[in-house]
Amino acid sequence: MRRIDAHHHLWDLSSRPQDWLSGPIRRSFSPADLRAVTEPAGVDATVLVQVLNDLDETAEFLAVESDLVAGVVGWVDLTAPDVAEQLDRLRSGPGGDRLVGIRHLVQSEPDPDWLMRPDVIAGLRAVRDAGLVYDVLTRPHQLPAALVAVRAVPDMMFVVDHLSKPDIAGGLVEPWATHLAALAAEPNVTAKLSGLVTEAGPQWTVEALKPYADVALTVFGPDRLMVGSDWPVCLLAASYSEVFDAAADLCSGLSAAERSELFGGTAARVYGLGTR
Repeated sequence: MRRIDAHHHLWDLSSRPQDWLSGPIRRSFSPADLRAVTEPAGVDATVLVQVLNDLDETAEFLAVESDLVAGVVGWVDLTAPDVAEQLDRLRSGPGGDRLVGIRHLVQSEPDPDWLMRPDVIAGLRAVRDAGLVYDVLTRPHQLPAALVAVRAVPDMMFVVDHLSKPDIAGGLVEPWATHLAALAAEPNVTAKLSGLVTEAGPQWTVEALKPYADVALTVFGPDRLMVGSDWPVCLLAASYSEVFDAAADLCSGLSAAERSELFGGTAARVYGLGTR
């Protein structure tokens, strides 16, 4: 079984300025930088995830020269009437066969019900028709709307990024856990065990992360969870290897077969890696 990093980013500030960056991640990160951190961690395939709501960025990610990147989760404008045409254009370009999913920065939308909008639901159905996955990037208060969207498109796989960013630094488990469990009850939802160190902050500990990982393992199970680094964003709190070491600690009670699912099997199956 390949060891797959189910969630990471790249960016080149000389071509795409990113005002949201700060501290140690306010620099460019290239495929060479990615290889330098994945090799020591034993990772041999990755899923590259969009950073900006920008079609050109997605096209660039699809064309990136790296044999590590097995799949790309890109962006299209879900509110537009031509979602299918946007997807066709991306797929017809260089590396178009790498497109495995779509994501939007829902966490930044001021409307907590954005995912429930009729035009967004129509866009999601176009993503489904293209045979792609949808990555859900939300905050906990947006999970009820995500549940509506999931039920509106029951024949598409949804992946909850970063467990919907629970307030680990504040020690809050509810109502996040209840909302996540409701999503997990839907058979077309999986999730990423990723981004937790950033939500906990630089003083994170495995013990602080454990209640949140335990909730995810309970409601999803290892065959519906995948480990992602969220590199280089994770560098705000931890190194690449520290993220994977923490994930191993959080899953130490699982069997070898269950760990194999978490660290590669689920991502390969959900995103169809190696089959496109």
